[in-house]
Amino acid sequence: MKIRKDFLPFSRPSIGGTEISGVVACLKSGWITTGALCKAFEDKFCRLTGAKQAITLNSATAGMHLMLKALKLKEGDEVITPSMTFASTVNMITLHNAKPVFVDIDYGTLNINSDLIEEKISSKTRAIIPVHFAGAPVDMDKINRLARKHHLTVIEDAAHAVGTFYKGIHAGGFGHPAIFSFHPIKNITTGEGGMITLNSAGLEKKLRLLRFHGIERDAWKRYGKGGNPSYDIMELGYKYNMPDLLAALGLAQLDRWKELNARRRKLAELYLDGLKGLLKLDLPQVPEYEHTHAWHLFIVKIKDYPRDAFMEKLADYNIGYGLHFPPVHALSYVRKKYGSAGRSLPETKRAAQRIISLPLFPDMTEDDVQYVCRAVKEILK
Repeated sequence: MKIRKDFLPFSRPSIGGTEISGVVACLKSGWITTGALCKAFEDKFCRLTGAKQAITLNSATAGMHLMLKALKLKEGDEVITPSMTFASTVNMITLHNAKPVFVDIDYGTLNINSDLIEEKISSKTRAIIPVHFAGAPVDMDKINRLARKHHLTVIEDAAHAVGTFYKGIHAGGFGHPAIFSFHPIKNITTGEGGMITLNSAGLEKKLRLLRFHGIERDAWKRYGKGGNPSYDIMELGYKYNMPDLLAALGLAQLDRWKELNARRRKLAELYLDGLKGLLKLDLPQVPEYEHTHAWHLFIVKIKDYPRDAFMEKLADYNIGYGLHFPPVHALSYVRKKYGSAGRSLPETKRAAQRIISLPLFPDMTEDDVQYVCRAVKEILK
């Protein structure tokens, strides 16, 4: 097999003329911090998700921080989440002096196993944070029933879930707070950025205060036409607002989400067909319930072959890759602080030793996918 000369990255944002024009127009407008474009982005995101409110942020991590702050977690409180997720969630739980309680996953989909959640609920449990992993929704019916039964808050980790639907409902449309990411590898991007969706005017007001130093009026209301530049601090807050410059990119990307996700789905189907039947490879599985997969990531599991050696071989073929994710319970800080928190996670541990994310982004060609498939077959042979 002939090695390609150019490097195929693991991911690359799809930025076209509309995005560039929108950002340039924002630059020329003279207003680039939080303002009218952020409001337009929020409104359009509400229409996608079905949520009543949305709040733009400079990252999804900021959104998780604000949500847990709003919960008023105290020392000893517990938050249920999978270990197979990005470390920021557990970082935020720990920063609030609460304790993460890990629930095992389904090996095939890498989503939290909702049948195992209830046994981890205790009198100290305050919230459940399920992750719609790689673009596949978790079983929200089961999680919602548990939350109602035990009076728990649900915070959807929807970082992978722009275009993810569960039984016809978009992630973030179940009445719970949900947190989305617009990092450059996500299905739509603002460069960096995030969004909270929710259905509570009272909580929205609190989160907006926390988002910007506790100041009741943002810059648009203070320095826009007819604004009042004075302000008061209602509650100590943070600096988590998204600039209009990023919202301009997000608005253009959001107009394209169906097109971008359709392309991801097509490429995922090519992968599934091109890699089927390999004994040393487990392909991603999809949930059995009705859903629409956003195909944020295409994650395979390598069996009976050293993963480090596999990654080195991919690099030799000029192919990029990712690792989503090193399980949180195995990270040094978490092990030191929580000890045996990941003791009963056999499927998480099994998957963690095998997972690797193959290149998947809308501007990939079908030849790119076929090249990766041929390389994977040669390496495993």
